[in-house]
Amino acid sequence: MAPAGGGSAREADLVHLWARLGAVERRVRLAVEARSADTALDDPYRGLYLTAELVQQVLDAPRQPALFPPEEEPDPDVPAASAPGRGPRLVALARDFDLTPLDVELLLVAVAPDVDARFERLYAYLNDDVTRRRATVGLALRLCGAPAAGPGRFRLAPTAPLVAGGLVEVHDRDAPALSRVLRVPDRVVAHLLGDDAPDPAVAGLARLVPPGGSATADGLAGRLGAGPGSATADGLAGRLGAGLGAGVDLVHLRGADGEGGSTAVAALAAAGRDALVVDVVALADQDQPGIAALVREARLRGAGVVLGPLEPLVPERVRLLRELVASAGAVPVLLHGSRHWDPKWTTRPAVSVPVPPPLPDGRAARWARALGGEPAFLPELAGYRLGAEELDRAVAVAAGLAAVERRPVGLEHVRAGVRARNGAGLDRLARRIVPGVGWDDVVLPARTRRQLTELVVRARHRERVLGEWRMRPGGGRGRGVVALFAGESGTGKTMSAEVVAAELGMDLYVVDLSTVVDKYVGETEKNLERIFTEAAGVHGVLLFDEADAVFGKRSEVQSAHDRYANVESAYLLQRVESFDGIAVLTTNLRSNLDEAFTRRIDVIADFPVPDTEQRRALWERCLGPALPRTDDLDLGFCAERFELAGGSIRACAVTAAYLAAAADRPVTMADVMTAVHQEYRKLGRLVLESEFGPWFPTA
Repeated sequence: MAPAGGGSAREADLVHLWARLGAVERRVRLAVEARSADTALDDPYRGLYLTAELVQQVLDAPRQPALFPPEEEPDPDVPAASAPGRGPRLVALARDFDLTPLDVELLLVAVAPDVDARFERLYAYLNDDVTRRRATVGLALRLCGAPAAGPGRFRLAPTAPLVAGGLVEVHDRDAPALSRVLRVPDRVVAHLLGDDAPDPAVAGLARLVPPGGSATADGLAGRLGAGPGSATADGLAGRLGAGLGAGVDLVHLRGADGEGGSTAVAALAAAGRDALVVDVVALADQDQPGIAALVREARLRGAGVVLGPLEPLVPERVRLLRELVASAGAVPVLLHGSRHWDPKWTTRPAVSVPVPPPLPDGRAARWARALGGEPAFLPELAGYRLGAEELDRAVAVAAGLAAVERRPVGLEHVRAGVRARNGAGLDRLARRIVPGVGWDDVVLPARTRRQLTELVVRARHRERVLGEWRMRPGGGRGRGVVALFAGESGTGKTMSAEVVAAELGMDLYVVDLSTVVDKYVGETEKNLERIFTEAAGVHGVLLFDEADAVFGKRSEVQSAHDRYANVESAYLLQRVESFDGIAVLTTNLRSNLDEAFTRRIDVIADFPVPDTEQRRALWERCLGPALPRTDDLDLGFCAERFELAGGSIRACAVTAAYLAAAADRPVTMADVMTAVHQEYRKLGRLVLESEFGPWFPTA
């Protein structure tokens, strides 16, 4: 037994609640005595259900022991000691939900059967119906001393704080107003009894992050290295926390890569509040989303709601956003996304704040914290633009993969974890390739290899150069890297793009032009916009193969077709400039591209036809070490005599392998010559004896 004013905060809350319920019980006893003494209400059939004698036995029964009753009942008007700064939970509840003293009394009358089973029979007796074991509106008003036709009845209206806040439910709406039954939701009862477990209706919709939770630490620790007065998000979180404490209750954070979400959680932590981080996909998928339960949970905890990114909700499901903001009341709501704030989304004004991306040192610190140290491959992760939550999940996937392989977490595991975070939206618009080649698999001139290395350097260090060092010009230009691979067919442009993706630890997405080009005016631009939008949200390299089909030159307008074609090119010029990802354009004829694209391209790599030495290396690579060969195979002869690009050499190697497999023997020189002969015919080239030499009859 805990004496009044002593013991733990939970016991003090229960002592205070029990004292207030004791006052309700005294009023119930008086009502029962008055009813029993009123002979005019004596009904011979009433005793068949619940007699006065049985009611008296209920009154004489001891109280429920679960409420820790004190030896001496305290004064219900004197609050007991409880959590510092908030007082007893019932008092804090009244303050947080703007309840009047009458509201509190009505709540106590409604909650009494949930904490003391004796009230069920007492209410049934007073209701004159043994099946109605909860307080009705009329009974609650009578026990609170409020007239049935007075203003007190409107404290149970749908818009009143008790009902609108989800503290009391009014059932049987079809019944007369005074006969409707009052019920307190289980989550509210549990809160009053000291239980802080989240409502099951909220558990599948949001997760709770306390001020010391991992998401908050991630949001703050991921921005180390910022000096005093810097514009990074740690200072922003502190300022937002101060604003929340000053009464700002609707904030929109605009930032990329999920930075707005971690900043919102950090801001609530700075204000000393829990954060209810809403799963936007779950919210949008529910037919009847539990927004009321979500807001009630936030108010019970004194927490704030973090919702984002907003893109899945607007514009189709903006109703959910409006409903959440409208019902939140004084609950701080922090929204985040990559779009600019639209005042039409809510009727309440929002403070829209841009969120700066973390500095490279901050990203490195975030990776080090998630990985539990600073591995040697930490610099290789600089090119990933991951939010705090995405980073943690990528590391969790990496740890799982390493555990399956019974190895320490390595760079390949982390890269696989990052690729696992890519959504499937871009897969519907482009062909996804998981890179399976590296630098050793391509044969390129030294100059071309240097240009590819420059592309990798730009992609890996763009955050430092364009962000921290502010080398990006204005005009809404993005932080993307765009490269052009120009050369004849088969010279290795697509494979080189795959090598670049592998070096960056990303997937390669090859745009299918059949899903882009449309004969109807404006549809091609819409398809390209969808591709660019989806590509900005994945960690991959976007490849436009045969790019001159969509990035062609603008021409003099002589017809409506020319005008619309120029509009398409002009749109692409603007969109490429604002792109935030990594894109590679390939073309067989560089002159076919509009000159204005050249200014917007960061790296131009030329892919010439390979020389003799490179062709020899290509023959060796394409045949591979696993393919059995005979001793008569003369790759030097093949390289010197046949001027073929890498793609054609690979086609010849594959054809020769099929011929050998059909004959169930190693690859012979005759198989290779036959394959070259077929490739010449396919390319429309003459088969000359001067080229084939002694193998001409075989071919």
